[in-house]
Amino acid sequence: MPSCLKRFQQAQSLHFITFSCFHRLPLLEPPDAKALFETVLEDARRRHHALIFAYVLMPEHVHLLINEPPRILLAQFIKAVKQITARKLKGTHPKFWQERYYDSNIHGEEARSEVIRYIHRNPVKRGLVEKPEDWPWSSFRHYATGIEGTVAIESWWAAMRRGYELPEHLRHREDSK
Repeated sequence: MPSCLKRFQQAQSLHFITFSCFHRLPLLEPPDAKALFETVLEDARRRHHALIFAYVLMPEHVHLLINEPPRILLAQFIKAVKQITARKLKGTHPKFWQERYYDSNIHGEEARSEVIRYIHRNPVKRGLVEKPEDWPWSSFRHYATGIEGTVAIESWWAAMRRGYELPEHLRHREDSK
């Protein structure tokens, strides 16, 4: 790991995460690989009470906007997702994922919105589709319509369904005496 790389975790902020397939090979190209990744991500999200604000699965990399899961370190969360998907998708490749991941702390509503737009526009920028809504392996459709996909997204739609309350695991609980 480069000595100048610093990760600021347990800082109560959102994290813009990017990780890539080994040697940037398009190992996530097949639709069934993307579907399996979404299932693994949702299972990990639910198990560790993570909040995922946006994601996109590209043929050779993944972008996530995520909080710091309350039960484990973010690095452990990413490691778990990568290990499970690698075990299931590796095939004949020596490795499935690059060992490291890029992590940037996101503060404020403007920065959060900018990252979400960047994530959703990634397939368009790469020329894979003409419009973000044409790429099925992202959180864009949820933001546009409120329809829930495989991965639960923390959004205005989700807050509205909860009656504008915090997710249950973030609510203050009073001890009953």
